Amino acid sequence: MKFTKMQGCGNDYVYVNTFKEKVEDPAAVSVRVSDRHFGIGSDGLILVGPSKVADVKMNMYNADGSEAQMCGNGVRCVAKFALDNGLAKGDTVNVETLAGIKSIKVLKEEGNTRFFTVDMGEPELDPEKIPVLLGKEKAIKEKVKVDGKEYEITCVSMGNPHAVTFMKGVDELKIEEIGPKFENNAMFPERTNTEFVELIDGETVKMRVWERGSGETLACGTGACAVAVACVLCGYTNNKVKVKLLGGDLEIFYDKDNTNHVFMTGPATTVFEGEID
Repeated sequence: MKFTKMQGCGNDYVYVNTFKEKVEDPAAVSVRVSDRHFGIGSDGLILVGPSKVADVKMNMYNADGSEAQMCGNGVRCVAKFALDNGLAKGDTVNVETLAGIKSIKVLKEEGNTRFFTVDMGEPELDPEKIPVLLGKEKAIKEKVKVDGKEYEITCVSMGNPHAVTFMKGVDELKIEEIGPKFENNAMFPERTNTEFVELIDGETVKMRVWERGSGETLACGTGACAVAVACVLCGYTNNKVKVKLLGGDLEIFYDKDNTNHVFMTGPATTVFEGEID
């Protein structure tokens, strides 16, 4: 199987061109290729294939084999992959995902890296649709207890569920202990991604993320978008938010007063290409 290893802010996936390659069991393949000791090493597997409604279709699998509806860093890399492989042309790439069609615009190119702005669409704030079981119309600045400790969370879906948790001292957080407690908490019937966020100023935040099915990753694009939405809804920042992740920075603009869409700007880089049996 021919593949391309790509990363966006350190959020790395194995990309396969299913115009040419046939992947019989992508869930099992994702588990195998994601292993950093016995496989290629990645946060998961992304298949890039034909679409009847867009330039290409994206199917994304986490490191544990579970399928996800959307991946912000991944969809930027899909746009670069499509352009590099002649699957799309011009300055805009439309990608079909399980969370709808995403439009990605090329901003600039520096060597092996392209920078894109993605229209991530509208955030979902209805707890039943996120889903989160709190029995309320919205989950904004809600106090909840996880593993016996109280946290303030704001829940948003950007195609997959996010619990944005504001706190201090994210650098010292033992995320490998608390992350699974959030992910598998009964209030999240489909599990959840959890962003632990520290406010730096009115336009900058620092974030660490525990992704369902993958654990801690260096970056999460949909998570950064959810963080920006939560920051605006809670009155912590303005509509433009720089989200500092372990793997780099993402610029998020939540156009709350006009389109209500979230726009994410960040890099997409090819690491290497290869073949695996």
